[in-house]
Amino acid sequence: MEKTLIIIKPGAIRRDLIGEIIHRFEMKGLQLCGIKMMQLNDDILDEHYAHLADRPYFQRIKNSMMKTPVVVSCWKGVDVVEIAHHMAGTTNGRSAMPGTIRGDYSVSIQENIIHTSDTVENAKSEIERFFGKDEIFDFNQLNPNVLYAENEC
Repeated sequence: MEKTLIIIKPGAIRRDLIGEIIHRFEMKGLQLCGIKMMQLNDDILDEHYAHLADRPYFQRIKNSMMKTPVVVSCWKGVDVVEIAHHMAGTTNGRSAMPGTIRGDYSVSIQENIIHTSDTVENAKSEIERFFGKDEIFDFNQLNPNVLYAENEC
């Protein structure tokens, strides 16, 4: 099964939304494989946001991500990258659809509550960036046929 990275950002941490956000992914049927709280620093953020390094708002993003610790988590499921990304909603919380995490809890472009991997390839590199191999657990939470049809997993 596919795996993805989800970061609960400082805006959500400061608003006590950790449990609510995790609950949404659990209720969807995704399986938590690893989770930890960590304080991000310049080095990891330079790597994580390297694709934005030439943008004028790059330092603002880094500052925002270092306001508090974040909760990084790894989830698995069939098409989990796409599912989690859709559940998060569009980057701009003001235009994110109600029912998405950003649509329900964010009114900002930058302070947008959550990060989710956007491709399978990015998910793999992001999980490696934030987790050691011994911090990701692969186990069967329950019979996959409870969540998926026989030909889906």
